[in-house]
Amino acid sequence: MNFEPDLKQYTMCSVLGSCFSDRAVVFLGKHNKSGNLVAMKNFNLDSMSKTDCQLIQDEIYNTRQLMHPNLIPYVTSFLDKSQLYVVFPLMGYGSCRDLLRNHFVEGLPETVIAFVLRDVLQGLEYIHNKGLVHRAIKAGHILIRADGHASLSGLRSMCPIDKRSNLHSLPLQSANNLNWSSPEMLEQNLLGYNEKSDIYSIGITSCELANGFVPFAETDTTFMLTQKVKGLIPHLLDCTTCYPYEDNAADNGYQSEETIGVNAAPVSSVYTRMFSEEFHNLVELCCQRDPESRPSAPNLLAHTFTKQVKRVNVKVTDLLRPAVPLLKTNVAEISDDLASIGGMSQQLSDLDLLTYAWDFDLNDIVPTL
Repeated sequence: MNFEPDLKQYTMCSVLGSCFSDRAVVFLGKHNKSGNLVAMKNFNLDSMSKTDCQLIQDEIYNTRQLMHPNLIPYVTSFLDKSQLYVVFPLMGYGSCRDLLRNHFVEGLPETVIAFVLRDVLQGLEYIHNKGLVHRAIKAGHILIRADGHASLSGLRSMCPIDKRSNLHSLPLQSANNLNWSSPEMLEQNLLGYNEKSDIYSIGITSCELANGFVPFAETDTTFMLTQKVKGLIPHLLDCTTCYPYEDNAADNGYQSEETIGVNAAPVSSVYTRMFSEEFHNLVELCCQRDPESRPSAPNLLAHTFTKQVKRVNVKVTDLLRPAVPLLKTNVAEISDDLASIGGMSQQLSDLDLLTYAWDFDLNDIVPTL
């Protein structure tokens, strides 16, 4: 399918959400010629700093270079005046963070998590085999297609690694990913970190998917760092790790239900549900303090927990109900009058509280197509 790099070839139907730390808008778009639905990231470059532009350029470049069924595929990108549009295939269910927020506030079903982790680990194995470290694995960067398969996004933070030496620098905009970052990445010591830091993030993300919120949610950053460096291993919250009327949550890398905060709703079923022993074991393996003790992506794909998907005779889409994916068949036709999103250009220009001077050459931002 040829998706032209021209805004006139697309109809923007509605706003799906935001990205890039809420400073860019994601539109639901329709490719006029084919009728296919797409996701269109819209960046107002006039409000982006030079660092922001570098991150956007990195995301476009990395997504173009990598091709794997479990990585978000690149479609096209183009400029319309100061507006940059990056087009991706529509992921019908959105991100796992969207599913947690809108439908599964107490966590996804364990079987769904097994399927999701299988797909993410396949994509991660491909990334590591390319000599790259992802550095930003979390529920918000795991997108679910309409058929239930998962694709890993957030590729702007990826970095090549030399087998002979570890990485030492933090990714740009790393403040948004601290809860998922490994102890060795946060420590910033001479030993540095490698691809095993992604495995730690897999463990944290597993807790996020199962519990409905990320470990150390609403926790002071210094306290979180201290606990991680000490070797604290977050747990899945169920009847084997939490007990009624006892505030033992802090010992498991979580705050008590009274202080979790608005971004991490209290889990009402935590005292009655029980996750499998295999799932608990996978999280403990991934979150070990010593990076060398953590398994690799291929090791995790061979783990009993992820291998179970071969024996499960159920569709992920059935387990995700009542969530319904966005499809051509269930999205209302949009008229040519876009008054419903009129004035969006002005809203985009107001997304940043601060306006930065932008001195990038536009040709450096959008690759030649």
